[in-house]
Amino acid sequence: MNTQPERPIARVGDRTLGGGTLFVIAGPCVLESIDLAVSIAEELHEICASMDIPLLFKASFDKANRTSATAGRGPGFEQGLEWLHEVSERVGVQVLTDVHQPEQCAAAAEVVDVLQIPAFLCRQTDLLVAAAETGRTINVKKGQFLAPWDAKHVVEKVTGAGNPNVLITERGSSFGYGRLVVDMAGLRELSETGSPVVFDATHSVQRPGGIDGKTGGDRTLAPVLARSAAATGYVDGFFFETHPDPDSSPSDGANMIRLEDFAEVLRGVLRAHAAATEA
Repeated sequence: MNTQPERPIARVGDRTLGGGTLFVIAGPCVLESIDLAVSIAEELHEICASMDIPLLFKASFDKANRTSATAGRGPGFEQGLEWLHEVSERVGVQVLTDVHQPEQCAAAAEVVDVLQIPAFLCRQTDLLVAAAETGRTINVKKGQFLAPWDAKHVVEKVTGAGNPNVLITERGSSFGYGRLVVDMAGLRELSETGSPVVFDATHSVQRPGGIDGKTGGDRTLAPVLARSAAATGYVDGFFFETHPDPDSSPSDGANMIRLEDFAEVLRGVLRAHAAATEA
């Protein structure tokens, strides 16, 4: 008999996410070119459609929290939004991107379907409220410093501003210097926020600042953690950064799933999720 609790939902436009059906957030870490973004989005769209899984295409217009001031940050706000709009129009996917400042929210909301709050900014009230007031769905990355049971206060800042459509994403917790760990038991506490829970498999295997001014990581562990999270039965969506050649990516290359491997990684997650929910 299935003993898993009823899963919460969030609406993204005319689509419902959660409620017991998995969804995927995936894409490159940062926008590099419009052609590459479209190419990745097309392949992800094809893979997810073949498995009947809703997809949110993710890419950042600016990586504002790089380890080093000399690291590449992306095409910037205006160019990045133009590219994201083009991806949405050409591929027919819903799009997610980060915002870092309250004044970015309204303009970004005119282009993308989901506004994402970076982990380091998850307690910034003004940013959360500005994002919430756009009416777009909000994905909040749980800070590496934040206890799972404190995430409810973050969610309440968004819902308290009149926006019920919130996703809360686990992306690992700081464990000493340059390491992250994932508390799988904490996924249950996150689910008690009343919002769909997303597990960010690729950021959870980061080694922040681990390569002398750059973030390192071990992409081979991302599928392992994703399957483990799926097996808890408390996760509604999965977040993967993916790229055809991760080692050439200007950001997070060490953690990203190779695009050619993405379908098999996703199939493994679906098998683990099915085992948990059918038990």
